[in-house]
Amino acid sequence: MAGLTAMEKKLAEYKCNTNEAIQLKLVRFPEDLEDENTTFNPEYSHQVFGDDEVAFGYKGLKILLYYIAGNLSTLFRIEYTSKVNEKFDCVEADDVESKIREIIPPGFCTNTDDFVSLLEKEVNFKPFGMLLHTYSVHNEEAGEDITYQIYKADMTCPGFREYHERLQTFLMWFIETASFIDVDDERWNYFLVFEKYNKDGATLFATVGYMTVYNYYVYPDKTRPRVSQMLILPPFQGEGHGAQLLETVHRYYMSSPTVLDITAEDPSENYIKLRDFVLVKLCQDLLCFSPGNLMQGFSQEMVMEAQQKLKINKQHTRRVYEILRLRATDMGDAEQSRSYRLDVKRRLIGPYKKKQRELAKMRRCLRPEELTNQLNQIDLNMQHEQLEESFQQLVSDYRRVLERLAQA
Repeated sequence: MAGLTAMEKKLAEYKCNTNEAIQLKLVRFPEDLEDENTTFNPEYSHQVFGDDEVAFGYKGLKILLYYIAGNLSTLFRIEYTSKVNEKFDCVEADDVESKIREIIPPGFCTNTDDFVSLLEKEVNFKPFGMLLHTYSVHNEEAGEDITYQIYKADMTCPGFREYHERLQTFLMWFIETASFIDVDDERWNYFLVFEKYNKDGATLFATVGYMTVYNYYVYPDKTRPRVSQMLILPPFQGEGHGAQLLETVHRYYMSSPTVLDITAEDPSENYIKLRDFVLVKLCQDLLCFSPGNLMQGFSQEMVMEAQQKLKINKQHTRRVYEILRLRATDMGDAEQSRSYRLDVKRRLIGPYKKKQRELAKMRRCLRPEELTNQLNQIDLNMQHEQLEESFQQLVSDYRRVLERLAQA
């Protein structure tokens, strides 16, 4: 038993956290290869290495995935200080290389010299597709404004298919339930963000992030674009690029008479917060959202105008209304505060009213002992507490949107 414990301890030394072992870089200059400040790590690796996010069989494991900043040509290399010996330890190391090869496309470099030679050709890389929007962000560290551009591309753009194969690998590390899309389906649209930067007097482009949108058919002659994937790469997060990208995509579809409204597939909490900000920014100047109209309550005019002018559906328009009404409400005034609280809670109470209708059916259908079991699950006091908790959380989220809006 003691010998087994010793073996277990020994083998435990050969377990590596893959979120730490994987080292990612977006390389602009040769010196970036040795600069630890340009390295970033995944948030997730379970889709490649399993739920434990562990690779077994190595000490000091490093999985290097370095990308040239613009065209994303890739260097893939594995380094380690020690590896289990199958004959001696009676165990086999995980085949890390095969797992990575499953998600990165062929044609990658395995040595630094080849990678650096590709870096020298980066000056020839240009963004794909049609330019939609240009904007700038002030960089405090550099003390200057940096220019960014957003493009719309599709698979007919020369070289874009291969570029997208490299780009989508980042999804596995930063979106919890990511999957690769069928690029042969022509209903996909691709929106890309690039940074313009100077290198030896030339203007180059670095990949910042992207969004994929699927155009669903709506009978009889409309489409409903649905945001599927959205990622701003970690070195660029927190700079407002997500909001710029989402607003640009909205404005692109707003001009199309065949688009009904824009939705999102299984949106994350962060995406919902981003969408709240962008949609409120777009809606705040519409006449139907004037303070006077807001205080009259949610109206069909708001639904119609938001959908026709901005391609926003009814559910999202309701959230916009609640956020803008909060801004127009003096929460220090007891009557205004009460009116706002009741208005929002009337919407939130929907699921609870559904439970009460189900309870009424149960009273007619269930035996007394079965009814008691169901009643124990539907505690009305608890429902009121949950309703108040939901309201307070919502107001807190809405205030953050309004604070960001005030700074925009």
